[in-house]
Amino acid sequence: MISATSDTRQQCIHCGEPCTGETKFCCNGCKMVYELLAENGLCQYYALNEKPGMAQTAPARKDKFAFLDDERTQQQLLQFRDEALTHVVFLIPAIHCSSCLWLLENLHRLDPGVQQVQVNFTKKEAKIIYRHTATSMRKVAETLTAIGYEPYISLQDLKKPAKPSNRQLVYQLGVAGFCFANIMLLSFPEYFSRPGHMEGGMSVIFRYLNLALSLPVVFYSAQAFYLPAWKGLRHGFLNIDTPIVLAIFVTFIRSLADVLSGAGSGYFDSMTGIVLFMLIGRLLQEKTYQGLTFDRDYTAYFPIAITVIKNDTEIPTRLPEVRNGDSLLIHHEELVPADGILVRGKALIDYSFVTGESAPVLKQTGEIIYAGGRQLEGNMELLVIKEVAQSYLTSLWNRDDLREEQRPKASFIHLLGQYFSWVVLTIAAITALYWGIYDSSKIWPSVTAILIIACPCALLLAASFTNGHILRILSRHRLYLRNAQAIEGLAGTTHIVFDKTGTLTGKQSAVTEWHGRALSSSEKNAIAAVTAASQHPLSIQVRQYCGKPATHTIRRFSEQPGMGLQGWVNQMHIQLGSTTYTGAKEPGPVSSSIVQVNINGDHAGYFLIRHTYRNGIEQMLKTLQKNYRLSLISGDQPGEAGNLRKMMGRDAVLKFRQQAHDKLDYILQLRKQGEQVLMIGDGLNDAGALKQSNTGISLAENSNNFTPASNGILEAAQLHKLPAFIRLCKVNKRIILFSFVYSTAYNITGLFFAVQGRLSPLTAAILMPASSISIILLTYALSEWAGRKLLR
Repeated sequence: MISATSDTRQQCIHCGEPCTGETKFCCNGCKMVYELLAENGLCQYYALNEKPGMAQTAPARKDKFAFLDDERTQQQLLQFRDEALTHVVFLIPAIHCSSCLWLLENLHRLDPGVQQVQVNFTKKEAKIIYRHTATSMRKVAETLTAIGYEPYISLQDLKKPAKPSNRQLVYQLGVAGFCFANIMLLSFPEYFSRPGHMEGGMSVIFRYLNLALSLPVVFYSAQAFYLPAWKGLRHGFLNIDTPIVLAIFVTFIRSLADVLSGAGSGYFDSMTGIVLFMLIGRLLQEKTYQGLTFDRDYTAYFPIAITVIKNDTEIPTRLPEVRNGDSLLIHHEELVPADGILVRGKALIDYSFVTGESAPVLKQTGEIIYAGGRQLEGNMELLVIKEVAQSYLTSLWNRDDLREEQRPKASFIHLLGQYFSWVVLTIAAITALYWGIYDSSKIWPSVTAILIIACPCALLLAASFTNGHILRILSRHRLYLRNAQAIEGLAGTTHIVFDKTGTLTGKQSAVTEWHGRALSSSEKNAIAAVTAASQHPLSIQVRQYCGKPATHTIRRFSEQPGMGLQGWVNQMHIQLGSTTYTGAKEPGPVSSSIVQVNINGDHAGYFLIRHTYRNGIEQMLKTLQKNYRLSLISGDQPGEAGNLRKMMGRDAVLKFRQQAHDKLDYILQLRKQGEQVLMIGDGLNDAGALKQSNTGISLAENSNNFTPASNGILEAAQLHKLPAFIRLCKVNKRIILFSFVYSTAYNITGLFFAVQGRLSPLTAAILMPASSISIILLTYALSEWAGRKLLR
């Protein structure tokens, strides 16, 4: 066996990939991009970052973006158009550094019709403003593709236009902050002046100014709490927002009465401060990862248009307009968008993202090809028998089980707040009863003071800030959860279900070994050149082992699907494939894939390709089986059942050859048994199971790649940290409870004054902000400590 050695070849000056020979580029694609940038004076691109480009794949076919010439398609993609300018936003997954930003913002130097480009790095989006009299949407897309920044345009862009960002919470926070700061400023003279030391007229003016400043907070900023409280009451549930709304109203009414009667300045400062701090916490908690999309369906996976053959003419057609009986031309590496019958061409279909089966499927003329597969063998012609909306892939989203929205489980925060509210109301009732007997004049001030000081804002603040910190800590380690509810779901997990292909095993995770005589550099280059002409997964693995070819010139190339391929490179005949195809001897019983190699008619050896599990998976599974029940549901064959049994334990449930509906049914079965299910998958065949589990996490090799709808997105390389992620989510609840207990010390102090009717505005102004600030600092410190301890 020949083991791989460190690569000392020169790196491509565009993308950094190894080069072959004396050339400065790894492939013609990188060379073409470099020459295009140099010709237009854009080589500053290479000065900002070292080798900032992306390795170039095969050039896009000439008519790939022809569908953008269709006026209706343009209307659904563009954001704005007038007599001169058009605004369009493209998703560009290749954006990754400052060089990308610089080049895209200088797009006008490549296409003079472009007026301006605004790049959103977080979302990996580019807003392009161009003059449609000088250029077109298609030309802009082709220019972006030519420099390595191909826009990703899917059917979802037609069906679900981007929603404008909701800035209301930010505006509410800004109003609350402005009013709180000014109320505090106007209250300082009264805080530190003895009675009679401040001119009476000025004191009255300041009090009425504070009243005026509190109105926007009560009637606008605090709206963020009114709607959730009202929804809870309509469903007969006292959530955490209900006592907070009560405290806001009581504080405002008590302060209004004090100002109008001349009895005092009221508690406007405390009320606006609490609203401000709670809005900050809510904004932190509800902040979403705008670069990610958690709600996705099949439309995000399908292309926006397809080539239809009518009267021997190729016509770009929008996908929703494809009908039964249409003839589709499916190009190499294109997705099959509708169920159909193969009528012409070779078909080797990769169904791994739909069924979970890792091996490509060879199809013959007359066989049915289902939507969702990817064509790996050149072009083919397909006769549509089921439209996109009725295809097998679409049916994964049309089950009745998936149409019913799950009612989320009530958070423990709301349950704790419910009990807390009854305790506060009980204390207020006892206090009212006591002062009703001994001094009725103190009922109003004491009861209102209790409702003010015992507001459960500390609990809400602790929950909001802790959840927000934990979400950010998890995101640093590439686990992006949808919201705080997903943290509780992850912490409450009792049963973990894994997919296999692309989840436990990486899509690119394979070890390639060479068994045979030593290969010269020219022989490796020839093998790489021949395999570069094929998109079969085994060809890709061999090409990655040999490196990028110095030449793509191949003579008399041929490929026999399912058997092998051959061709002539630099007077050298290369033949690769199965034992039958090459005439080589069987190497003995092996559980891995074998690619035999003949060079100039002589057997040189074979490549052994073993699909491996991700780093740390074995230890992760052994750790998890101690505390959780484990299952594996895979569409793949059971060849790895023995290894998986050793890693997952004898009690684990292993299910192979599972279709999408089988996975969904298994999840529903577990939930009926009372299990709190965490499902981890990566493909479209996992979409139903992910949605119906208590917590669904989509695995992605890159967080901007397509992933099914889920509660979270986890970068694949971080999967081995799953036990630590779950422990951190459990610690999240303990931090909230500890912070709540800590805050009760402030409530007890305040209640000591409140029940006696002696809670002054100054005391409230000190206690309530001090409690809020201390809670914020405490939750931050504990969250950071827990994150560093558990995710080292």
